[in-house]
Amino acid sequence: MKEQYDFSTGKRGAIDPIPQGKTQITLYLDDEIIDWFRETVNAQNGGNYQTLINQALQDYIQQKGESLESLLRRILREELTTSK
Repeated sequence: MKEQYDFSTGKRGAIDPIPQGKTQITLYLDDEIIDWFRETVNAQNGGNYQTLINQALQDYIQQKGESLESLLRRILREELTTSK
């Protein structure tokens, strides 16, 4: 290990940029939910459990026949109503 390192050309921020069309959020889920998705991914010989959660949410929305825009508008209306 060196005694000193030169960080003068270093850049701040994420090492891997977030792909366009994706938004990073903090989401609290029950341990059982996370465990199920991780186990499912492992049973399928790998992958990303977060991608599987994203796909499950997309499938649910499509199954309900409600567009994402309509869903978000409805949720916002409900939240605004209950926060007053």
